[in-house]
Amino acid sequence: MKSLALRPFLPRPSIARRLCISRNYAVQSPGSPTLQVFDRHTKYLQKERAALDKEKSRQVDYLKDEVAMRLSERLLDINRHFDHVLDLGANSCNIARALTLPDPDIDLSKTTSPPLSSRIARLTAADSSRNMLYRDEDLPFNKEINLTREVLDDEERLPYESGTFDAVLSSLSMHWINDLPSLLAQINHVLKPDAPFMAAMFGGDTLFELRTSLQLADMERRGGVSPHVSPLADVRDIGGLLQKAGFKMLTVDIDDIIIDFPDTFALMQDLQQMGESNAILGREAGAIKKDVLLANEGIYRELHGNEDGTIPATFRMIYMIGWKEGPNQAQPLPRGSGEINIKDILGGGEVK
Repeated sequence: MKSLALRPFLPRPSIARRLCISRNYAVQSPGSPTLQVFDRHTKYLQKERAALDKEKSRQVDYLKDEVAMRLSERLLDINRHFDHVLDLGANSCNIARALTLPDPDIDLSKTTSPPLSSRIARLTAADSSRNMLYRDEDLPFNKEINLTREVLDDEERLPYESGTFDAVLSSLSMHWINDLPSLLAQINHVLKPDAPFMAAMFGGDTLFELRTSLQLADMERRGGVSPHVSPLADVRDIGGLLQKAGFKMLTVDIDDIIIDFPDTFALMQDLQQMGESNAILGREAGAIKKDVLLANEGIYRELHGNEDGTIPATFRMIYMIGWKEGPNQAQPLPRGSGEINIKDILGGGEVK
């Protein structure tokens, strides 16, 4: 497996890149109750506890930092200045930190390349976990961007007025949302006309290795299966959800990040310290039994282990971009209005 060269944030396991249970979304009738999949209070407590040990929490931020960087770099494709941007589900302000790094798209005609933060007059970082949100408030990057931190009661209910933000960003937070269609509609509501929404979230095949090995270990040692890994959205649903929420000019793509760990225990410990432990409603109380963990280690290595003795863990990222409708927004041309015949492009051949 080839290691991917990454912009350095903090020490992290080796990361490589290469191109289950999934959560599907059906259209609900108005007034029907929202299906509750995750225990939001448990997730809040997990993040609060994870941020208490700042150094350990920072050491496992390698994945959130990397995805925040990749998401932030997509702002390079939007040639405009943003007066007010919302980072929803900001975690430890990973996006804010990424925005203050030098612009990776260097213009050789310039003596310096300003960071992406130079395009943003004000950034509001919002999260329900105060400990996580304020974990890095003393680090130098805070002085390089006009950053306001705001603790939310719950990321599923936005307290902002219509047309508040010039852009909304969200990195590795929305996979814990119960009512994703409602949240997307709220995001559209708080955006100004012709403003972008850009997000990255874990998708369906994330941690498929751990999911399958734990299921087999459960069957072997207990004769049944318990949900240890959370269900995640399928990329095929995202475009429809964005469209239903009122977004236009949609772009959805995926990116797999594969991280090598020494063993399954290191993987699961990192997930816990990230605040990414299981938070499914109805999950079994307490830790996974030792015999199941030992069986999981052997099964994982047998099915997925690398030749060098490490184990891979796949994190599938779903990236999405949608624009709130606006009066000056570019529109597709009417069907049949093209002036070039595709037959001419193909050298006169027939189009089948």
